[in-house]
This record gives sequence, structure tokens and C-alpha cells, in this order.
Amino acid sequence: MSDNIRNIAIIAHVDHGKTTLVDKIIHQSKLFRENQEFGDLILDNNDLERERGITILSKNVSIRYKDVKINIIDTPGHSDFGGEVERVLKMADGVLLLVDAFEGPMPQTRFVLSKAIALGLKPIVVINKVDKENCRPDEVHEQVFELMYNLDATEDQLDFRTVYGSSKHGWMSHDWKEKTEDITALLDTILEVIPPAPLREGLPQMQITSLDFNAYTGRIAIGRVFQGKLVEGATVGLCKKNGVVKKVRIKEISVFEGLGRLRVPEVSAGDICALVGIEDFEIGDTITDFENPQPLPRISIDEPTMSMLFTINNSPFYGKEGKFVTSRHVRDRLFKETEKNLALKIEETTSEDKFLVYGRGVLHLSILIETMRREGYEFQVGQPQVLFKEIDGVRNEPIELLVVDVPQESAGKVIEFATQKKAELKIMEPKGDLQHLEFEIPARGIIGLRNSVLTATQGEAIMTHRFLSYQPYKGPIPGRINGSIISVDTGSATAYKLDKLQDRGVFFIDPGEEVYGGMVIGEHSRNNDLVVNVQEGKKLTNVRASGTDDSAKIYPKRRFSLEEALEYIKKDEYVEVTPLSIRMRKIYLDENERKRMDAKMSE
Repeated sequence: MSDNIRNIAIIAHVDHGKTTLVDKIIHQSKLFRENQEFGDLILDNNDLERERGITILSKNVSIRYKDVKINIIDTPGHSDFGGEVERVLKMADGVLLLVDAFEGPMPQTRFVLSKAIALGLKPIVVINKVDKENCRPDEVHEQVFELMYNLDATEDQLDFRTVYGSSKHGWMSHDWKEKTEDITALLDTILEVIPPAPLREGLPQMQITSLDFNAYTGRIAIGRVFQGKLVEGATVGLCKKNGVVKKVRIKEISVFEGLGRLRVPEVSAGDICALVGIEDFEIGDTITDFENPQPLPRISIDEPTMSMLFTINNSPFYGKEGKFVTSRHVRDRLFKETEKNLALKIEETTSEDKFLVYGRGVLHLSILIETMRREGYEFQVGQPQVLFKEIDGVRNEPIELLVVDVPQESAGKVIEFATQKKAELKIMEPKGDLQHLEFEIPARGIIGLRNSVLTATQGEAIMTHRFLSYQPYKGPIPGRINGSIISVDTGSATAYKLDKLQDRGVFFIDPGEEVYGGMVIGEHSRNNDLVVNVQEGKKLTNVRASGTDDSAKIYPKRRFSLEEALEYIKKDEYVEVTPLSIRMRKIYLDENERKRMDAKMSE
């Protein structure tokens, strides 16, 4: 049965058309009845994924083509989700590398591809978007070959097949100049190139690589059967991290069929399945024979490179917008996240309402924050901190590879900003009408860099980065130079007062907006903090000059996304996150308290 199964993972950079391609494969295999309604981006079904156009959680679908079952596993494209990537590739026998015909392989693609090549998976390269102007499929093909060669691919892996096409327009072909009607060229290549899932006889072995949750049946373990077969109702052993083997019973087995699941009495080696009834498992545990357990090696996960302090919301506006505000709520939610988010670690501190959360980067942590606020949580987070490591008595810090594509005329500014942050320029070459820059930069330097680069290039720079290695500490990096404008009192801001203060800096609030004492409401034009009163109205007299009252002209406020706010704050500031607002504030709201702490620090 298993020679009719192919397990394939799809790798692509953010926005190279991976999810669209999967949509087309699903349509090609006629999973939907003629009268069924469906939208685009079937796989990115989480609101956050659709908004940002990125895949965060890996998902499975399966199709049937020429009597062969193809399990398609969608992988996250960003190295911050390294924990996800590693597990997903364990389920595959081959990978589909999707590359944009103009952009070529990008840093994030490289990260996932290096993992796939190390696992010995057979690649198929799909060069997508060949219908776009100024695309360069032949050059991109050579770049992919060079990339695989640099990643130490074997001869068999370097002898990869390439398919060209446009997933948006639903065609694939072996020659990019010859447009076809559909994507059968790709499906046929999958059947030819990807090895069938091996049917290994013996005691059952299945590693749990992801989990799902259902309100009726509880937690569901998902993974690929590596050896033997699993039978519904059977009693098996669950091998835990510490070597303990627990006796568990499989209540139900489902395999992936189309976009849904199909309940089956048993499942053989090679297929991917979901098990109900197994309690208290963790990702990486092996399900095997209870009498004679044979655990599979556990999944190794890249270590976190950043930490952030999470604490309960104690601002004057707490509890106004969120449902879950207590430390118990925040604590339970964070620990629940570690069950499925492997690259995340949580440490309790001496204070019961503060938690240190360790992750793979600002994006990894901000996705968690964004998910929590959408679920109705209210909390505060501190400035992201980079994790240092002591290696042979030398202090080391995480270094990232930063890639910036920027219009020719702004390249000098980008290099200037990056070198201020201790970055070293490694590569500079033209790419179409853009300049392609590659830097090695301390992870500390990336925090706050995006803001200044986007401002300097009028938003035209494309920045991506991935973790490279730990290297000796590069010395101090200057932070944000400008001070903050802080509100002295609680109440709503008046247009009159904001108009009077405009020459002092840029404001983050509009007239009529509610603020509280200690809240950061703007950026001072100088390097010190400025405390202002924005609640005062105009003193009324009975003398009126015609037309002067409504002459307040106020610049629009500066808006921050969540990541921008996290990168903007200083050490003595928090970002307050609620389901409706993102505010910045001083850790100590009282001005005298702040002065006392500053004096303490300077001692």
C-alpha cells in the first residue's frame, strides 16, 4: 500500500506563491465538488497568516493523483519558526523548493533548505511567476544550483528536476517559454522523482511531530508512522523525554484525505495520521510497543536568541478592553503555548506576575503577542533582550545575516545605518534596478534598524534576516537617540495643547484621545525626556478675535505596528498590549519614582 504514498514538504520564501500553488494543486485534484464555494489561500486559514501573508503553523493536506496519495506538508518560511520547520521536514521524503523567477532564492529559503538537505530529502525546484516582467528564470536556476552546492548537497540532490510556471495562472511546464494548460507537469514530476514512502516492517514506531486540539476529543497527536502499523483500540507505549514509557490506548485513528481527515481502522508505515485518546504527550515523544519500546531520536530544536519580559497590565487603563487580565490568565496562556511552540521557553521570575519568555527573534515573539491580544488578553512587555553566551571564557552574541534590497540612490544611507549598528558589509551587487546588500550584524543591531531604514528609503527597502551563528561580542551599539514626550496627567488630549507643543517633537496621539500620567505620547526632538500637560483647554475670555479659535493645525499622529513599538521602546519603557490598543509607557509612571531610579542607575 505504501508504495502509493508520497510525502512532500513545500519550502518557499514569504510571498513567493507557496500557498497559492497548494490551492491550485487542490483544485487540480478536484477535491471540491463543482458546486462548492471556496476562497483563495485555503491553507493560510488563521487571520494573522492571511493579513501578513506568511505561514506560521505547518498544515497538512493530501490529494490523489493517478491512484497515488500525495501528502503535502506546508512549512513556515521564516527562520524565527525554526522549531516548526524541523518537525515538519521529519514527515517528508522529498521537498518542493518554490522560488520567485525574479527574486531568486532568499535568506529564509536558504534556512529551511539547509535543514532539508541535511536530512537527505530529494528536492524538486519550481521556478514560479515566470509570467512577470523582467523575470530571469535561467539565472535563478543557476543560483539555486549554487545554493544547494554551498549547502553541501549530495550528487543525487544536485541532480534536481526543475519545473517552471505560474501558480497564480495555474500552469506548470518543463520549459518556461512553453505555457501549458494546467499543472500536471508538476504532479507527474512529483510521482517520478520523490521516492515512495518506505514500508518498514517491525514493531510500530511513530514520532509525534505536531498536535491539534478538539473540544470533544481533547488533544490529538499527529505524526508519520515510521515503522510497522498502528491499530485502533490497541494499547501502545508512549516514550517520554526522560526515558519513561507510559501505557496508552489509541481510541481513534484518522489519515489526511483532501482538506479533512478520514477515520480508519489501522494505518501502515509511510502515512501521516492523527491519533485520538493519547493523553499527556509532548512533541517529540515516540509511540511504540509497550513491552518492547523502541523510541526514535528526539527532534533537536535551535536555541532561543532573544528574551522578553511579559507582565500583567497595571496601567490606569487596565481591564477596560481585555477579558483576561490577571497573572494567572497570562501564566496559563504562556505555558499552554510551549506545548506546541517548541522554540519557545518560559521562565518564572521572583515576582509572580512577571515571566521571561525566550524565543527565536522579534517576529517569533510578536506573533505570540498578537495572537494573545486577539484572544482577549491584556498584558505588558518589556524591551526585547538578546541572549549572550559564554564560549571558552569569551562573551559571544548572536549574529544575523541581514539582506537588504534597496533602490540604487538609497543604498548609501542603508549602509551608513547598518554600520552604525556594528554591521559588516559582505556583498554588494546590482539586482535588476535594485542594489542587493548582505551584512553580518549583531541581533541587537536589528532591533530598531527597520524603522530608520524604511524612513530613509521612503519604505522601498526589502529587509530579511536569519540567525547565522554566535560570535564574540562586538561592543556597545547606540540605541534610540531622541527622548520621549510623556503625559503628566490622565484625561483626554486637547487640540489646543497639542498644537502649542508641536515644535517639541512628533506625537503618537490624536486630539480627544485618552491618555494617562506616565504614558509615552510622542518623541522629543532632543535627547532627553519631556513631561508635558496635554489636557489643558484654552483660557476663555470674553474678547474674541474672529477666526483664531479654530486655526489649530495638527500633524497626523505617528502610528506604530506591534513590532515597531517593540523595537522603539527604551529599557525603562513597556509596551502595553490590549485587544484594541498598543500603547507605550514608562515602567515607573510617577515622575519622582523615575528620577529616583535614574539616580540609582547612574550611581
